Amino acid sequence: MYAAKAEFLEKGFQTASLRTIVKEAGVTTGALYGYYGSKEAIFDALVEECYTHFLSAYRNALDDFDRLPIEQQPERMSTVSQACLEELLFYMFNHREAFHLLLLCSEGTHYSSMKEELVQLEVNATHRYYLVLEKLGTPAPQIDPRLEHILVTGLMNAYFEMIIHDMPLADAQQYLRELHSFYSAGWLKIMGQ
Repeated sequence: MYAAKAEFLEKGFQTASLRTIVKEAGVTTGALYGYYGSKEAIFDALVEECYTHFLSAYRNALDDFDRLPIEQQPERMSTVSQACLEELLFYMFNHREAFHLLLLCSEGTHYSSMKEELVQLEVNATHRYYLVLEKLGTPAPQIDPRLEHILVTGLMNAYFEMIIHDMPLADAQQYLRELHSFYSAGWLKIMGQ
């Protein structure tokens, strides 16, 4: 798997060569296909677990927040989201190469839509939160869906920059706190809270 990982990291999924992987691994093409049926299967073996864990953990954090009593949601939103992002930051740092593959090398696979999947999860959660605010008697003003998408996409892109640029963990933790403060303040302002 080392040879495959190196080839994908260097060339990305689309231009990675099975011939090169086989040669560098010192195995035959038949032996490789005995373990993995395709280039996609090799890539899956390298990233599937991290991809699934990340999306599941993010989704679970959103679901846990939704289960809080609505009266607690406004006061807990910031701490819950910060805790989720920090937990996943540590996870990404512990699986840095897999996330380099997911974020930088996955074009041509279904993994390339990971950021967009996260954006959609967050946008949907934001819409559910609007309903909570309405039930609490402090409705948010109508927000253009395009602006929502832009803001959430900006957050996700900024969040993943810490891994893409191999930032030291201590710096990334500080960056995450500042990033979270920035986006939280902006969202509160837009929501009229």
